[in-house]
Amino acid sequence: MKKFIDTISNIWKIEELRSRILITLGLLLVYRFGCQIVLPGIDSTQLGGLADGTDQGIFGLLNAFTGGAFANASIFALGIMPYISASIVVQLMGIAIPYLQKLQKEGESGRKTINQITRWLTIGICIVQAPAYLYGLGAFGVPDSAFILGKGLDFMIPAVIILVSGCVFAMWLGEKITDKGIGNGISLLIMIGIIATMPQSFVQEFVSRTTNNNGGLMFILIEVIVWFLVILASVLLVMATRQIPVQYARRTASGGYEKNVMGSRQYIPLKLNASGVMPIIFAQAIMFVPGMIGGAFDDTTFGQWMQVQFSDIFGWAYNLLFAFLIIIFTYFYTAITVPTNKMADDLKRSGGFIPGIRPGKETGDYLDKIMSLITLPGSIFLALLAVLPAIVVKLLDVQAGWALFYGGTSLLIMVGVAIDTVQQVNSYLLNRHYDGLMKTGKNRKVA
Repeated sequence: MKKFIDTISNIWKIEELRSRILITLGLLLVYRFGCQIVLPGIDSTQLGGLADGTDQGIFGLLNAFTGGAFANASIFALGIMPYISASIVVQLMGIAIPYLQKLQKEGESGRKTINQITRWLTIGICIVQAPAYLYGLGAFGVPDSAFILGKGLDFMIPAVIILVSGCVFAMWLGEKITDKGIGNGISLLIMIGIIATMPQSFVQEFVSRTTNNNGGLMFILIEVIVWFLVILASVLLVMATRQIPVQYARRTASGGYEKNVMGSRQYIPLKLNASGVMPIIFAQAIMFVPGMIGGAFDDTTFGQWMQVQFSDIFGWAYNLLFAFLIIIFTYFYTAITVPTNKMADDLKRSGGFIPGIRPGKETGDYLDKIMSLITLPGSIFLALLAVLPAIVVKLLDVQAGWALFYGGTSLLIMVGVAIDTVQQVNSYLLNRHYDGLMKTGKNRKVA
């Protein structure tokens, strides 16, 4: 405990780090204040039906990502998710569109152009989502009397402008946190939104266990222990890497190269889960399709079965298909984001080689083979974490809101962002020759 206190004291001594942390906390506080501001023209006292309609299911997850702003009909109701969607679209389009491929190779100037394209696409997505959200409020239980000015153009146009502006402002906050603060700003905004719903979810679970004679405090203790074990497993998944040994040739005075026999060996770290939470996000987007198919055949037994089975995110049919899609998308996203052939070419140009493997194409094939082998257990592990909320709901009878923190996108985002932020703080400390927050290295080896 004393060492931890000393580390916190050292953090405060570093002026630049202290300034960045305070800026980050201040901007996050601004975002949280904005999540509580209800759209003008809506009576906040009549939003109880909206809160009840978004306390579980896919909309409960969306509400968690926005930190409750979705259920508050807030100016930040769209959250930062349109920007995430735009980033994914631009990233996928970069595979097929030569112009984007060219920009990706132009370094800093290309990155700025891609960011500008992403911002404009974000605005376009917001313009589509904002009216859909406003018109959909009635389906979530918000009465017409809650709309003080009605649903005419004199309400819709300003409300859409405010929602789009709210998303753009949240995007600006995230970029400012990345530039002036500590950690990745967009990821921190999502994480702080998820954490904001955690206390309420835990209190609901605590009340359910203690007042309904449903296990009592002992069961709460068991749930917390299981939750910590799941967090540990998530950390292992995020940190685990397979390290490929690499040796480099040493340049001689004559300009040639010779094998550096006594040189230190370096490694290429291949992550067990190189795709992060993206497979879960892709799979969740696809999981709307079975319900839509069921709706198209509503008058048949098959259609009704599809609607019932795939409208329950904690149902077995939903989660079996969900897990299968996550495994498929893990391979897909890893294939497009881990350029093994480019890694092999860069290694060859720098005079490096993997012992026992020829430089060039054979090295690329070897790296691709290793990635395929480690992606299988990584994808299965990721799928298990994604469906774990459904398992704890069915086996332990956990409340739906609290179950979402046992795995899936919410937990992996929290763990990944927390690790990234701690590593950045750690690098500041180590650069000033202080003891870091982490006792071990950045990555954990796997066989």
